[in-house]
Parts: sequence; C-alpha cells; structure tokens
Amino acid sequence: MTERMNASPRRTFLKTMLQAGAAATFTSPVFALEKKAHTTPVTAAPSVQLNVRDFGAIGDGITLETESLQRTIDRCGVLGGGEVIIPAGRYLTGSVSLRTKVTLRLAAECVILGSPDLAHYAVSQVRWEGKWIPGYLGLIHALDARKIAVLGPGSIEGNVAVAGRPTKENPLRRPALIEFLYCDDVHLEGFSTSYAHMWSIHPTCCDNLVFRNLTVRSTLTNGDGIDIDSCRHVLIDTCDIASGDDCISLKSGRGEEAYQLARPTEDVRIVNCTLEGRGFACIGIGSETSAGIRRVLIEGCRVTSVYKFAVYIKSRVGRGAFIEDLTVRDMSAAKMRMGFLKISQTSAGVQDENPVPGLDGLPLFRNISFLRIHVDDAPVLVEAKEISADKLLDGLTLDGFTGTCAKGLELANITHATLRGIAVSGFTGPLLRIDNVTGKGLQGAEKLPPRGRTELVATPAVPYKLH
Repeated sequence: MTERMNASPRRTFLKTMLQAGAAATFTSPVFALEKKAHTTPVTAAPSVQLNVRDFGAIGDGITLETESLQRTIDRCGVLGGGEVIIPAGRYLTGSVSLRTKVTLRLAAECVILGSPDLAHYAVSQVRWEGKWIPGYLGLIHALDARKIAVLGPGSIEGNVAVAGRPTKENPLRRPALIEFLYCDDVHLEGFSTSYAHMWSIHPTCCDNLVFRNLTVRSTLTNGDGIDIDSCRHVLIDTCDIASGDDCISLKSGRGEEAYQLARPTEDVRIVNCTLEGRGFACIGIGSETSAGIRRVLIEGCRVTSVYKFAVYIKSRVGRGAFIEDLTVRDMSAAKMRMGFLKISQTSAGVQDENPVPGLDGLPLFRNISFLRIHVDDAPVLVEAKEISADKLLDGLTLDGFTGTCAKGLELANITHATLRGIAVSGFTGPLLRIDNVTGKGLQGAEKLPPRGRTELVATPAVPYKLH
C-alpha cells in the first residue's frame, strides 16, 4: 500500500495547541523490528540538577504544588536541561508540562497526586476516540518536546474526580495521567501509576518511545493502561499492567480526518509484559486504525486474566488503511472470559461521522502471525470470521498452539493461511471450521456458513475536507 502524504504540518497544528489562560512494507516484519535498535538513552548526564523543594514545593499532600513544580521544570529547561528531583513526600498538583532535555526523577516514597479540580488542568487539542477535540491535557504532559524522561522509583496517582468521559455539560475530554503530543525521544522507567476511568499513558504522534519496568494500575471502565496513538519506534518492555479496558492499545485515528492526516502507528515492540485485562482485551490492535498500524512484534508476554480476548485485532468498514506485519510469539494466556484471539475487520468500534467511502474504506489486513502460544482453558481459541470477501485477510499464520480450549478455530475469507502444530485439547465439536479460506494445514476442516456481502460506505455528495 502506498503511504499517503501527511496533509497537516506539525508546526501549523501546534500554533493553536495550548489554550491561552488555561493553567513500502518489509517482507519480514520481525527481522525489521529486531534490526531496529531501541537504544534510546535515559538522558545524557544532566547539566543541572534542581530540587523542587528549593523552588517552594512542600510535599505535604495538601498544598497545591503546580506552580512550584512547573517553575522548577521551566528553570531546568532554560538552563539547557537536566534533572528535576522530586524527593520523598506527597505533591498535590494540577497538570505540569515537561520541557526539552528535562528528566523528572521521582525519588523513593515520592507520590505525585492529581488535583480533583479540572480548573487545575491545561486545555489543548487532544485525541479522543480517534478524533482531535478540545480537552484537558494529562497530569504530566509535554507538547513538541524532545529528550524527555520520567524515572522512578516513585509513583503518580491520578484523581478519579477528574476522570471519566466527556459530558454534555462539559464536553472537554478528561485528562489522561501521562500524555505526550508530537514529542521525540521519550523515556519512562521504573515508577508506578494508579488511575481509574481514564487512560494512564497516552503518547500521540510521537517518535522513539521507551516504556520500561512500569507498574500501571488503570482500573474500571475506560481505564486503558498504555495507548500508542499514531506513534513510531516504540518499545514497551517488562511492564506490569492491570487495566479496566485494554492493557495496551495500538491505534491511529478514526475516519476521514485520520485517513487524510496519514500518521500510522508503526515499528512497535511489546516484550516480557504481564497483563491483566479487567474490562476488555489485554492487547487491542484498533479499532481506531484509519492511518494504519504496521510492523508490530509482541513476544514473551503473559496474560494472567482477561474479561474478553487476550488479543483483539479490530477495525470496521469506513476506517480504511491497514493492519499489517504483526507477529505475536511466545505468549501464554489464562482465565479468558471469551477467548484467546479475535480478528474483526468489518464491524468493531463506532462508525465515524465522516467515514472513508467505498472499497478504500474497507481496511486491509495482511501478514499476521501467532507463533508458540500456550492457552489454559480458553473458551475460544481463534475467531477470525468478521472479514470481508471484498478484501481478504492476506496471510495468517497460526503455528505451535498448545494447552486447552472449549472451542477451536473459526476462519473466514482468508488467503495464504498456514496452520500447523495446533496441539490443543479439551474442545468439543470440530477443531477447525472455515469458509472461503485457502492455504496450508486446512485438512479435515468443517464448513462454516458463508458470510454475507459487506456493505461499503457510500461516497458523499461533497468530499470530506480537513477543517
């Protein structure tokens, strides 16, 4: 698929960001990802080291510390960068903004506490369910910054009073806990977070991200752990995430807006993570995919329990773009309420008010591989039948599945499928049911009822234009 040109320069977008007064595909994606070195340094040796206590911070958990924290960060930034030290204590704050070449170091027994008052959070254009809308920025955030870091071992605690979904009375998107917009070279390591009813970590349109050794607790509905949104060159390494929605979500926007902006999520590695999905999936690929998702490697991860599917690859008619070159290997999964893997190309997620019309609006799925997977008592092993005959899933490899499941595999509208080493037990009925599937390892499959034709989005009388 030919990559479309980005229609909205970053600098033009950022001129209107902060509201005044408000506080060519690789043939082997795995090889390509492994050759890409994620060696982003934590930071260079800091040129200065500033302590927030020297700038008026108290750390009693009662005094609002926003001004003192921001003053320290700003001072560090204008001196050329370095470390801002937050010692032991409890620091109540509204949103604070990191600056280029500044590292925020949270000492042991340091707790950053989010204010319960939305008036203490800055307002900007932010992404919400795949669309740019006005909203509150994250408690810790950065705009167009580079070489920034937040390091532990302290913790960051959001306030549920400011979480949740936008309302008619207050249509602004609620603040994420940690959020980066158009940043480059971001490193988060060694701290813990807690929040509820809203996303914990949300980078958007960023490059070169490393998230390592994080403990993320983002419980209750809408509580995603880490949302990677139109970002490139990402490493999520050895993180422990318990989420009220998706533990890790990869996305790239929704509808014609994101399709025309054409900023995919690409070159992502998720390794050695422990995941507990209390509300939806442990790893969600989509459904906001209108700029595409490609070159993703997930390996060595463990799903301890999940409310729906351990891995859910999803999009819908009207999204357009692609999900391609995805490899999941050496994963184990237990305590699944619905199953291990679901793939839905046509019907996941809400329809956009400006969907991508015609056959272009039907997403392309290709080159998806699952290797060496172990499941314990999966209700369903693989469900991949919400796929259109108008645009087949091209290339699905399922190789080396072990463990137990109640139901096997159901596949529809797939070409170049490869099934081998499916050595599961405990299921009733046929292990494999298919419709319009070609490839290897399909012997003995029973027939699924044929799928109906896919209704595409009609072309509007007036073509969509970014506005």
